[in-house]
Amino acid sequence: MLTKAYIPYRGYYSTPFCKWQGSLANENAIELGAQTSKRWFESKGIDQKKEIEYLYLGITVGQHRVFFGSTWAAFLMGAPDIPGMTIMQACSTCTTTVFNACSAVETGNVETAYCLLVDRCSNSPHTVWPNPMGPGGEVIHENWFMDNVAADPSTGFGMLITAENVAKENGFTREQADELVWIRYEQYAQALANDRAFQKRYMFPVEVKVSRKETRLIDADEGVTATSKEALARLRPVAEGGIHTFGAQTHPADGNAGIIVTTKERAKALSADPNIPIQVVSYGFARTKKAFMPMAPAPAARMAMERAGVTVKDMVSIKNHNPFIANDLYLAKDLGIDPASINNYGSSLVYGHPQAPTVARLLIEAIEEAVIKGGGYALVSGCAAGDTAAALVVKVG
Repeated sequence: MLTKAYIPYRGYYSTPFCKWQGSLANENAIELGAQTSKRWFESKGIDQKKEIEYLYLGITVGQHRVFFGSTWAAFLMGAPDIPGMTIMQACSTCTTTVFNACSAVETGNVETAYCLLVDRCSNSPHTVWPNPMGPGGEVIHENWFMDNVAADPSTGFGMLITAENVAKENGFTREQADELVWIRYEQYAQALANDRAFQKRYMFPVEVKVSRKETRLIDADEGVTATSKEALARLRPVAEGGIHTFGAQTHPADGNAGIIVTTKERAKALSADPNIPIQVVSYGFARTKKAFMPMAPAPAARMAMERAGVTVKDMVSIKNHNPFIANDLYLAKDLGIDPASINNYGSSLVYGHPQAPTVARLLIEAIEEAVIKGGGYALVSGCAAGDTAAALVVKVG
């Protein structure tokens, strides 16, 4: 259990998420994230050179100059003298990055840290290794994104298969899947109500170069597919005999997010409202049986809640990363809750999955939902490659 780590209210942002091969497809994710952070700090009136002591860079899909990672990002965001580290844990990258920052604050090693989460699934890099013993000197090569989504090297199974395994073992039906997917789209629509009032609580526009002389701001999600109950019902399962259509799974995306982690005193000073404390209370982790990835968030969530001394009934907001609708169906079944009660205001199933920033956005949305409800505990969980998962419990207000 953590006792000293806090997030300032509105001491965070997420950019809109842009569709795969869309507006951010040619941007270096580290550069874009750092430059966006610099603009965000300036908009908040925060001097990052004086305020931030350490940078945690979360990234899962390599970019040019990733070797220098955090220190290069610090230079680009206007804090060139601070140290940092780079963290990679697939879809749990944000969860673990925030926990590392919290641990540093908890032990007194750092007073104020910044978590920068960046990724670009578009135009994924290709790594080439020499293979001098191969026939004809053929190289060994890997597409960072496509190859690893296609198959876990430990099992040989792709991520979709893990979702179908969970669905089959638990008896989830195509009808259940379609019904819950439609609910997820309705929840996302709530975030768009009143001129996107909910999203504007935290969303910060990303600036993209169109040419040497022209830039444009992207201030809303790009790539959310309009649908209906009837349209979802007409889609064919991706895997024969499965319950997941293209509507029942997420889509790759691009974006970035930032979160300040600090002490209670500094959080109050940096907060948009010092009367809204946000304490990071606990972290949980798990690994489930092989090729059953969507089951992992449940034990991770249970660990986080047990360490916090709370139960699911204490939660005013629950957000679960849902690359597949089976993730939500299983978490709800395991925790004994209504699947329609979680992921209010949107989820990665709908607005996309740019890897490291995904759970950052879920965490931010969970905080904002808790604020709207007058405060309380929020749970954020999500699976990751290798049948793993991580979760956080935060206390708002």
